[in-house]
Amino acid sequence: MEHKMHEYPVTEHIIKLACAKAAENNANRVAAINLVMGENCGYLPDSIILYFDIIAADTVCKDAKINIKSIKPKLRCNVCGNLFLRQPFKFGCPNPDCNGTGEPTDIGREFFLESLEFE
Repeated sequence: MEHKMHEYPVTEHIIKLACAKAAENNANRVAAINLVMGENCGYLPDSIILYFDIIAADTVCKDAKINIKSIKPKLRCNVCGNLFLRQPFKFGCPNPDCNGTGEPTDIGREFFLESLEFE
């Protein structure tokens, strides 16, 4: 039995989208795929890159460069509203005039295809 991680179907979908956009633009090949991935999006960039080479082999995406912009997760202070990066083992707001606590936000959960480059 073959086991595939959840990155396989999402990588397959990215390739299908890129191939469709290449056809719409009369492009011979996809030169680059630019993704935005939050560190808490639930996908591993290395797995997407690994699967990409396998799935894209017989498509116009073959040999395309995958560029991944990583977004660090941020917390929002429940008192002053300040957005900040969480420090290890700390949730307190870094604003010295505030005693607030950081609460999770959607920053760092992003996952989307930002752009494509064609040849």
